[in-house]
Amino acid sequence: MKCETNVCIVSARQIAIAAMSILRSVCQLRVGVTTPKPCLHPSIFLFSLSLSHNTHTLTSFPRTFRFHPLSLPLSPFVLFMPPKATASYGTGASGAAEGDRPREILVQHLLVKEDDQKLLLYLQQKISSGEDLSDLAVEYSLCPSKEEGGMLGWVRKGQMVPEFEEAAFTAPLNQVVRCKTKFGWHLLQVLSEREESILQDIQPDELHMKIQDPSFLDEAQLIDVREPDEVAKASLPGFTVLPLRQFGSWGPEITTKFDPQKDTYVMCHHGMRSLQVAKWLQSQGFRKVYNLSGGIHAYAVQVDPSVPTY
Repeated sequence: MKCETNVCIVSARQIAIAAMSILRSVCQLRVGVTTPKPCLHPSIFLFSLSLSHNTHTLTSFPRTFRFHPLSLPLSPFVLFMPPKATASYGTGASGAAEGDRPREILVQHLLVKEDDQKLLLYLQQKISSGEDLSDLAVEYSLCPSKEEGGMLGWVRKGQMVPEFEEAAFTAPLNQVVRCKTKFGWHLLQVLSEREESILQDIQPDELHMKIQDPSFLDEAQLIDVREPDEVAKASLPGFTVLPLRQFGSWGPEITTKFDPQKDTYVMCHHGMRSLQVAKWLQSQGFRKVYNLSGGIHAYAVQVDPSVPTY
């Protein structure tokens, strides 16, 4: 039986590089959809992602895409693009939470050195006089996200360093607030917020029961990210094949071929590659994404022996 990691030989860095041009071709507005570039410094995000046998830690940040591992909050493709907001400057003490329901926020920021108080004050004055944070980020920010106007994309709690998260999730919409982290001083702006999307594992027996219902295949979106030679050995009905190695060809068009509002199910051999794609889909604005736990191998072993194993 082949090892899942042997099949997925494309490194996270290769995938990120292959998707570099997608952002610029898809997003014309910084506030709309952008995505951060893979970088090793500095990053306010906390997670790392393994796309092959080796673990690759890519930190920086998200938006519309290139295939960024869960190490980045990628900003999903959304059905609307918030208008460029007129920013005011504040300290971030008040909250903008809408109850206690889980939510995601669309954030942009700029970063300056901790000891560069003169520049920090200058930038605050520029913002108070009407300058746009994204324009200032391009010129002055130390964060690699400056190339996308400081756009970090849609983020959830638990993805960022604590100080930045606290400031971002208590900041009033469209108001620029200041916070300090181990990387320096940040000026950040929350452009929009929405209810948090869903990403869950689905067990083979659950998926099997759903597939028995003809209406499920009509209403759900099923994606198989294995390679063509794997699909030839074993497959399930209704799945559209989008090989992970060919991400560069289908990634930019994902929201034109699939509806982010529909339930989306992702499958691979053992559930590893599909989990990465599921996370990416979630970052692209897909509201309900389900990863087949254990992949098609678990499905064959646990519920349908007629499906070949390999």
